[in-house]
Amino acid sequence: MASKPDPVDALLKAGPRRTHLPEPAERARLRTAYGLTQTEIAGALDVTRTTVAGWEAGRSEPQGTTRAAYAKLLEGIATQLAAAPAPRTEAVEAEPQTTAAPAPGPAAPAPAAPVPAPVAPSAPEPPVASEPSVEASVATPAAPPPLRKTPAATRRPPVRNSAAREPAPTAAAVDPRFANGPLAVLDGDGSAYCVGGLVLDCPATTVPALVEWTLTEARLGAPRLNRNGRDADPLVVITAAAAERLGLPEGLEDRRGLRLPEDHKVNKQIARAKWKTTRRGFGPWARVYRPAQGGSRQCVQFAIVPWGALDARAWGDAAHLPAAELAQVLGTYATRVITPRGSCAVSGLELMTALRPPTRAVKDATTGAWSSGPNPGSLTAPVDPAPPEAPDEHPVVAALYPRGHRRTPAEVLDEEAYEWIRDPELLTDEECTKPYAVGIDVNMAFAAAANRLNVGLGPAVHINNPEFDPKLPGSWLVDLSHIEIDPRLPNPFTPHGVRPSGPAWYATPTVAYAVELGHQVRPAEAYVRREHAAYLDAWYTRLRDAYMITMAELGVVSSMDEADFLKAMDQHKQVDAGQAAVLSAIKSTVKGGIGKLRERPQGLGYRPGERWPALERPTWRPDIRAAVISAARINMHRKMLKIATVGLFPIAVLSDCAVYLSDGPSPLDFLPRTPDDKPLPGGFRLGVSPGMVKCEGSQPMMWAVHMLDQGHNPARHIKGSDASADGE
Repeated sequence: MASKPDPVDALLKAGPRRTHLPEPAERARLRTAYGLTQTEIAGALDVTRTTVAGWEAGRSEPQGTTRAAYAKLLEGIATQLAAAPAPRTEAVEAEPQTTAAPAPGPAAPAPAAPVPAPVAPSAPEPPVASEPSVEASVATPAAPPPLRKTPAATRRPPVRNSAAREPAPTAAAVDPRFANGPLAVLDGDGSAYCVGGLVLDCPATTVPALVEWTLTEARLGAPRLNRNGRDADPLVVITAAAAERLGLPEGLEDRRGLRLPEDHKVNKQIARAKWKTTRRGFGPWARVYRPAQGGSRQCVQFAIVPWGALDARAWGDAAHLPAAELAQVLGTYATRVITPRGSCAVSGLELMTALRPPTRAVKDATTGAWSSGPNPGSLTAPVDPAPPEAPDEHPVVAALYPRGHRRTPAEVLDEEAYEWIRDPELLTDEECTKPYAVGIDVNMAFAAAANRLNVGLGPAVHINNPEFDPKLPGSWLVDLSHIEIDPRLPNPFTPHGVRPSGPAWYATPTVAYAVELGHQVRPAEAYVRREHAAYLDAWYTRLRDAYMITMAELGVVSSMDEADFLKAMDQHKQVDAGQAAVLSAIKSTVKGGIGKLRERPQGLGYRPGERWPALERPTWRPDIRAAVISAARINMHRKMLKIATVGLFPIAVLSDCAVYLSDGPSPLDFLPRTPDDKPLPGGFRLGVSPGMVKCEGSQPMMWAVHMLDQGHNPARHIKGSDASADGE
């Protein structure tokens, strides 16, 4: 009978078992907390960096002596970290602090149960940058842990990181799919700078490899702003050094089309990897994608900095910032407003769609199936404008008038911002004794006008001889030429401030103001929209919050008294260059977004009367643009009329800036006060909030009078430069 084997001998004969290793995510955490890069780990263990990345992602496991050495290293790191909880401060601070949730805004909480995503419109490709997408996609699976490294002390952004001072989100609010924030700025050494100081290792040296890395490892992107919308695609910003690394040219030879030639090697690489670009091709703002499958998007947005992606009129000198600082600037904008997908104008339009998606998931009561349906209160489909609302190039106009016809005010809606100067002959002797001309500028004037503004959602209906209804958005043909306005004020019914000569088309806010002034109106015709809503309210709220947070970062808050406010405004752009760039971009988002509602045709190949791509999006709405501008102009006139009751009249108005003659160089020297030293109710008030005013600048009175005599607008140059050139 054979003897029973010794159990101890049996275990020994089985040979050594595999060395225990922490879970993949813990491996990455330990390395990052200790301040090591994957390259350093790879060098110590004599393996490649991608091998280490595979271990941390759980795609592969080390073997044999390498496994034992890796386990020893991780155990030693864990022991030292336990003994000294934060021996490498840089590593701890590298974790992003601001990407978990968007800035204050109207984003709805996630539903308790998953809601099937709306069916995406059938299209061969995502829309171009100027055409907001209307589809919502289901959540994509969480990507494996990213390749990351800790920034050295010299890489810490010198720009104040305002986001770090904001309340950190709770862990529950962090979407693991977007753990590293909305975007990364790629530099020439493969460092991808994210918000919060985090730096990722990016091994990609081609655009297709960069796309794959972004979608599988980088964990970039942002959650949807509305439950019916879609998550923001990740944005990778390419610096000049990174462009060289990826084989992209320093500049674009095609300055008209602003795109790489079709036969460029990068386009060939993209095609060979079975990726696509939008109709705009690979330009300053490019998107590389594959058609969505099963509701899951595969799309990466690129901004090529050396190709002019960041317009200086909107972003100031941001394009010249080091990569780490640029990541902070763009990341702050993305967190407070929206991840950029083009110019600030494009982003302004994208924000409208992100906050008020055109479609939502609708469940069939009979079958229980989910499908895409219109979202109430949103712009759900493209509509043609009424004839007076259409620009001259539009097919609607071409069908009514011969080529080259100049439409009269009775044929076209002309709601534009003010451009008016007072006749110098109307200056009084008392005004001529004033030593200064002072300009005051309305903060976020177009955003303030959009707040609570009722706009049409669907197509217009034509009516003859209608009764005017101030609650009904539309365009009205009415004669307001009989209304007397003091000639020392601009006329509220024309952008040039001159009295209208007869019937003309007006948006609802303009006609409502005539009624407010006590006049009867008898429209001859109207194009009205019976389906309407305050579509821009959420847009206004998010931009207002972004603006107020940024102003607070620059040292300007609503609790200041007027003198302190003016002093802070004199210095606010010098407080923090990064935050000043964000502020400029926010302002450009407002003005550009409103302007984009009536985007004109672009390109030399266009012929008047043809349709152009912008007409096919729901947000091509010149009537909404007209209503916002009308409301802004009327708001401006209402305040000017109020302070005219105490004898103060402007000498010039340009959009949201009015110039008054004053005894001193400050608005406090001329803005009227009540007996208890409060601002005159209904007039201009100094302050940071949208709709309040700031000092635009001051000049000697004789300078202003000379400008008037020459027919120039003092409001354009009151701050010592051209307001239009400065993006104001």
